[in-house]
Amino acid sequence: MLLKEADWTEVVQAANTVRNAKLPGKRVGYTVYRIINYTNVCSVNCSFCSFARKAGERGTYVLSLEQIRRKAEDAKRLGADQIFLQGGVNEDLPIEYYTEILQMLTQELGMSVRGFSPVELVRIANAHKLTLVELLNILKEAGLSSVPGAGAEILSDRIRKELSPRKLSAREWRDTLAVCQKNGLPGSANIVIGTKETPEDIIAHLELVRGLQDETGGVKSFVAWTFQPQTHDFPIRHVTPMEYLKLLGLSRLYLDNIRHIEVSVLGMGKQIGELGLSSGADDINSIVLEENVLESHGIRGIDEAESFIRGAGFIPYRRDLNFSGEH
Repeated sequence: MLLKEADWTEVVQAANTVRNAKLPGKRVGYTVYRIINYTNVCSVNCSFCSFARKAGERGTYVLSLEQIRRKAEDAKRLGADQIFLQGGVNEDLPIEYYTEILQMLTQELGMSVRGFSPVELVRIANAHKLTLVELLNILKEAGLSSVPGAGAEILSDRIRKELSPRKLSAREWRDTLAVCQKNGLPGSANIVIGTKETPEDIIAHLELVRGLQDETGGVKSFVAWTFQPQTHDFPIRHVTPMEYLKLLGLSRLYLDNIRHIEVSVLGMGKQIGELGLSSGADDINSIVLEENVLESHGIRGIDEAESFIRGAGFIPYRRDLNFSGEH
């Protein structure tokens, strides 16, 4: 009813009240990381993705250990201490490829790593005839510290069968993250709107995430995104600022068991980002030093992030990907 009928201004006002009660003090978080897309070879073939290439296709790549080291060292020079490791679903890579990267990033360079979407983990485990728990133990020992809730888009099987039929089902996505979080790998969750989803699809998505958090407590933050046009095969509809902010506010109200709600300055830009901080969000998502999948409309440096937050009337603080040690 709120999503369909309520005035968006009332939803965001209520969400802002809840945010201030739950997290008083006007503090707004940000983090700094570099995304490293280690390969663009992918067998999933989502209709909305222009990044992925099929094995053997022109333009495919797999980054070497040295290429990844150089990207990470460059990120350290720019002030990042975290790496977000993600790629296509490339089932031909040996398990040592992943463990050597993680060991190099964490042990040699002293960086923390969030990596591998649920579909990547499931396909890697299957390719190497491992259970998911066995794979997670190998990756954790090599240095992995968290897993993103990537690949969620809309957790409605009606939508997923049409737009990304080779990805995990909504339930498989949820169950994979549950195993990760129960085995010491917390992370995030998101939603992406702007295609054929209905209000019912959106609520089903939020309900699934809320149930996951009730079970595990491992969802450290939630962020709303919008689809960006990448291919001719994917139907994109315009999402107005009011619709986005209403969803952001509803996320704060409905996901009452998730402490942090992030506004996507990267995807939505600074003006909507500033409004989002008065619509239930307490975090600006992240400064991303490299992004090959989406066009960035965000903030590109630490000084710029802190200036943006102060300009919006809040107090900035730098966090890590899992909000560890927050007060």
